[in-house]
Amino acid sequence: MLHVDSIDLFYGASQALKSVGLTAEKGRVTCVLGRNGVGKTSLMRAICGQQAVRTGRILWEDEDITAMPPYARARRGIAFVPQGREIFPLLTVLENLKTGYACLKRRDRSVPAEIFELFPVLRDMLGRRGGDLSGGQQQQLAIARALVTRPRLLVLDEPTEGIQPSIIKEIERVIKILAGRGEMAIVLVEQYFEFARDLADDYAVMDRGEVVSAGRAADMVEDDVRRHLTV
Repeated sequence: MLHVDSIDLFYGASQALKSVGLTAEKGRVTCVLGRNGVGKTSLMRAICGQQAVRTGRILWEDEDITAMPPYARARRGIAFVPQGREIFPLLTVLENLKTGYACLKRRDRSVPAEIFELFPVLRDMLGRRGGDLSGGQQQQLAIARALVTRPRLLVLDEPTEGIQPSIIKEIERVIKILAGRGEMAIVLVEQYFEFARDLADDYAVMDRGEVVSAGRAADMVEDDVRRHLTV
């Protein structure tokens, strides 16, 4: 389980997160919702070690990882698919996938066959440069690259942003498959309510750097959540 315990995060004098808490369990999808600029990406960066927190703790599988650098968290099974995908445009699809080897032991450095079962389009594009792919294909590549690391916690920051509806359905299918295996906790940042609603087992709504509502998705009150998503 991931347990984020009352973290505060600052950029200089500006406070981005205020006593934020979050949990994520293996086999479940935890969706973090909110408008732009409320701290969702800062929370994801804190979980993955890309931004230091000032106070509070982050626990993963009963280990305190609060001060741990990103590469050490990756070695412990935490994978991050950032907003904007951040694939390497001049590397081929296969080379992009192989960048996931960095946190793996030598014996584990291979692209799992299931990657191409989950994302069949990538099999035919292994030799193409990442920058030549469509936005939806790049998003699939970014998720596939994270899966190469064999994660037990997968953090996805707005995977539907700028993606055509057909690819959104494919990403939804893959997330359901991964969660259904019960071996991975998934944290998903999303603004698209219907996508989050259909995937979430648990949810947290953020506003102005704080979690203002959280719980089981079955208990979610749609109107209350939507109020925090509209401008």
